[in-house]
Amino acid sequence: MIIKNVKVYGRDQVFRQGEVVIREGLFQKEALPDEELIDGKGCYAIPGLIDMHFHGCMGSDVCDNDSEGLQKIADYEASVGVTSMCPATMTLPLAELGDVVSGIADFKSDSGAKYVGINMEGPFISKVKKGAQDDSNIIPANVEVFREFQKRAKGLVKFIGVAPEVESEVALDFIKGVKDEVSVSLAHTNADYEEADRAFTAGAKAVTHLFNAMSPFGHRDPGVVGAAFDHPEVFVELICDGIHLHPSMVRVAFQLFGTKRICLISDSMRATGLANGTYTLGGQEVNVHDGKATMVKDGAIAGSVHNLLECLRYTVNEVGIPLEEALACATINPARALKLEDRYGGIEAGKVGNLVLLNEKLQVEKVLING
Repeated sequence: MIIKNVKVYGRDQVFRQGEVVIREGLFQKEALPDEELIDGKGCYAIPGLIDMHFHGCMGSDVCDNDSEGLQKIADYEASVGVTSMCPATMTLPLAELGDVVSGIADFKSDSGAKYVGINMEGPFISKVKKGAQDDSNIIPANVEVFREFQKRAKGLVKFIGVAPEVESEVALDFIKGVKDEVSVSLAHTNADYEEADRAFTAGAKAVTHLFNAMSPFGHRDPGVVGAAFDHPEVFVELICDGIHLHPSMVRVAFQLFGTKRICLISDSMRATGLANGTYTLGGQEVNVHDGKATMVKDGAIAGSVHNLLECLRYTVNEVGIPLEEALACATINPARALKLEDRYGGIEAGKVGNLVLLNEKLQVEKVLING
């Protein structure tokens, strides 16, 4: 298959007029005679988007542990240009969480976006910064518990969240014990700079939704944000939905961390793609009104109701980040953070043929998954 007449997003994060060749599910360097031709109509040709942190959409949540719901999520995500997914779990009872990760690992489908990982946002977080998580199920970090999750997930857990200030020595031992098996992310944490710095030095490699559900970025105590800045190997997630962060703070993040360390995420919950109303997240009621999701019980922000493509458009059109830079944060950076860059995140020979054609308004014209 040859997709002609497109502006191709290259490895150097520059668009060039050209064509894309996909054969046997992979991007190829050269076409063969008599390949199928597709006119790209001058669209942007970009790698399939990768959402490494979201909960659900279209009335379904990955924690429902329902194969029909997982399929509904996969189909919706593909329709908005997301071809690879690493959904996030909520803080649930351990037995229930085990069933959830097992269900995702066992799910098989011939259509829709693919589940390439699991991001375990809980249960090793802080009750002080729990956000929309249920604090009754929060526990200290535990290596054996994680390994049981990973066993049931058949190795699919790519991220595990930790609040390093909670029983700090236990948390640090946990990070050191699992850092070669999974990427540890500081999540829902009230850690100060020193606590976060020790966690990154111990081997933590990411920050869950930067600025949200964490210690503030202060001028005398820069907290998790400052510690992450001082560790250039650390990735940071960013929710650019126009609700979680002020546009100025998004620009600050891009200045601080650059375009190689930021991973755009949607953090979308089950109401995404649906109308205003009352929904649930982690078993708790959530009100959705005019694009904002808040907890019924306390008004806390409860995830997002925007998909990753909408977050990408917002980052470009409202925040003012160049498209080429924002795209890296929704494609190759998540692939690198998930340690899947050898297969995903770029239009390069040998990588999986996940391609999205966007028009000038950054709307989806066509999505190809595995070619």
